[in-house]
Amino acid sequence: MKKATTCVHAGNNNHNPAHGLNTPVYTSSAFGYLDTQENIYPRYYNTPNQEVVVQKLCALEQGEAGLLFGSGMAAISTAMLALLQAGDHVILQRDLYGGTHHFVTTELERVGISYTLVEEPTVDQLEVAVQPTTKLVYIETPSNPLLKITDVAAVGSWAQQHKLISVIDNTFASPINQNPIPLGVDVVLHSGTKYLGGHSDLCFGAVITSQSLRDRIYATAINLGGSINAATCALIERSLKTLSLRVAQQNRNAQAIAEFLQQHPAVNQVHYPGLADHPGHETAKQQMQGFGGMLSFEPRVDGSDGAERLMRQLKIITPAISLGGIESLVCAPAKTSHIKLSAEERRLVGVSDELLRISVGIEDTEDLVEDLQQALV
Repeated sequence: MKKATTCVHAGNNNHNPAHGLNTPVYTSSAFGYLDTQENIYPRYYNTPNQEVVVQKLCALEQGEAGLLFGSGMAAISTAMLALLQAGDHVILQRDLYGGTHHFVTTELERVGISYTLVEEPTVDQLEVAVQPTTKLVYIETPSNPLLKITDVAAVGSWAQQHKLISVIDNTFASPINQNPIPLGVDVVLHSGTKYLGGHSDLCFGAVITSQSLRDRIYATAINLGGSINAATCALIERSLKTLSLRVAQQNRNAQAIAEFLQQHPAVNQVHYPGLADHPGHETAKQQMQGFGGMLSFEPRVDGSDGAERLMRQLKIITPAISLGGIESLVCAPAKTSHIKLSAEERRLVGVSDELLRISVGIEDTEDLVEDLQQALV
């Protein structure tokens, strides 16, 4: 099945006694066990509603198995803690989502795991960073918030040659625009709160990988207890059915907005991989089916106060935290996603006080462009 069809039909529950098209919501936290092959329990990640969503995500990401978590950070932290142990070393790109960066810099060394942040996860920089104790390489592409592009296949191949586990945060791309597993990556992570949920009303995370790595992550996951309830799973399943439609419109809108901002005299720089002069444009064309609904730009304003004044002038695009929903949002990463980084750390990753990030929604393209036009005057 093509992706739009997969969104609608993959993982559908065929054991509905009432013959309804939608999966029943199993609200139980207690399940009988005498006649079952395994004990079913929400914290064991094996309730019917959890499994239906995982099956759909596996079909979209072309993975064997997966797990749902209560947040994107629960998925990220559980996966890392499961696949690493005291004495191990991990390589990560420096340009990471702020929550991931904060977890790495505040938690890993405390449990005996060392790390190296590379400026760009190219094969050359990875070769310099690799150590005898390195066990895992972690990338994020497109990155948050500067939309940097990493060659996924090159990193996957390099990790395989060194017998390392490769992990990618695929949140910005979504499985509609990018599938890292066929490109050689071992573990795909999502903050499902964003595009997978898509309506700014759910908080969850997902891990999609092989059965063997899923089992390793599962062993830690049941101890940490970051599971998710049936009602939320039902809403996720509903949302995934329209994922392809939503992302297609967000791709179109983001391209148009990026092109508009690039030629506007009140804008210094635009970060969007769909632009021909973006440093990662050619790589993105090879590994992505669409350039995504995220972009960032630096208006000609004086610091964070000027950026905030610009946001307050917008009438449709809403200043708000998070991303990936049907409505267009704007934020200053220095005060939101990357607020836990020090000023020096933000400088190192290129997050200025003026930088604004837009999560483009599904509104009419012309309305969004006109909104930016009137705010930038």
